[in-house]
Amino acid sequence: MKLKLYKGIALSALAATVLFGSGYKIPESSLDAVALSSACIAASSGADASYYNPANMVFSEDKSSAMELDLTYIGLSSVDYKGTTGVAGVGLVPTKTSSESEDFFVPTIHYVSPAAGELRFGLSVVTPGGLSKQWSEVPAKLYAEEFTLKTVEINPTVAYKITDSIAVGGGIRALYSDGIVKNAKYDMTGDSWDFGYNLAVSAKIDKDTTAAITYRSKIDMDVEGSTSKTATQIKSDVSVSLPLPAALNVALSHTFNDTTTLEIVYERTFWSSYKKLDFDFSNAVNEQLLGTPIEKEWSDTSVYRVGLTHKMEKVTLMAGYAYDENPIPEKTLNYELPASDGNIFSVGGKYRYDENFEFGLAALGAFYKDRTVHNSVLNGTFSNSKSYLVSAGVEYKF
Repeated sequence: MKLKLYKGIALSALAATVLFGSGYKIPESSLDAVALSSACIAASSGADASYYNPANMVFSEDKSSAMELDLTYIGLSSVDYKGTTGVAGVGLVPTKTSSESEDFFVPTIHYVSPAAGELRFGLSVVTPGGLSKQWSEVPAKLYAEEFTLKTVEINPTVAYKITDSIAVGGGIRALYSDGIVKNAKYDMTGDSWDFGYNLAVSAKIDKDTTAAITYRSKIDMDVEGSTSKTATQIKSDVSVSLPLPAALNVALSHTFNDTTTLEIVYERTFWSSYKKLDFDFSNAVNEQLLGTPIEKEWSDTSVYRVGLTHKMEKVTLMAGYAYDENPIPEKTLNYELPASDGNIFSVGGKYRYDENFEFGLAALGAFYKDRTVHNSVLNGTFSNSKSYLVSAGVEYKF
């Protein structure tokens, strides 16, 4: 429960995409995804198709199984804030502070089974979301001393070829989360399992052009747990429920001269399901003093992605760009997640050692706009928000 508690606040702060992306989503869960700014849905053909578009698994001409292993470094810059902060009982406090910079390593695994007639099976183990924001100085520390969210998703999938040009796929999402929330009111830690599903359909318009639609369901995170410390010094059981929103992707890819593939993706994430953050404390004193719902009123967001892949005899080169909208309205923005719209740039390459073994390297930079905020807590500007990813991966067919 605690986790979700934490999640609750993390979500409120949400994000990545992290770290990148609107809310706390991390869409870059494979080497190709990092290299192409996640424009890897309609043209996905490797082991990571099990996650990004399971319908495409049955379109692979290679009928053997495939496995991809990746390790991704995530670097988060410190975020600067300059302005004033409202503090209860004190008033407006002049503030010039910066969050802590942070570093993480995230492993991912993708697997696609051998063909079984018109069926194919897949499995992905990824980190679909995350958040880490720490402020060590007052007054920012009063609101968000630490917000840390770690997730692992286990996503088994299956695909079925309806015709030579149309396929469908889908799977079950099992999401494990672990988190920490520290602020002036309470300290919480915890973990939780939650479940959802994903669906996909792909249509080959011709031999060079593919259209695809994928959908990842909302996951309601229902948590029960306890606080280790509260402002009342009364420990208490507590529960909270909040959504991990649904996401819809529409993608189109076209290959020129059998070598160069252009893919365009439109992604819509339904963050408007996150209306408020409401902790329900079992202790009446805590509930009265700490249980007032926190309004969030997030908005649905769009991400526009484009990816370019060029294949040569042994080498594959990739590049991508995305424009990412943030879901948090000015009136509810706070230190937990000072989100803003961002531009994402990426490059990468792979080398095919032989017909069964391929390895590569990719890098991505997400640069978020400065954001000036005027609300009941903050009157100032957040700046210098950046995220970096470097991913190394290998794919083996057997």
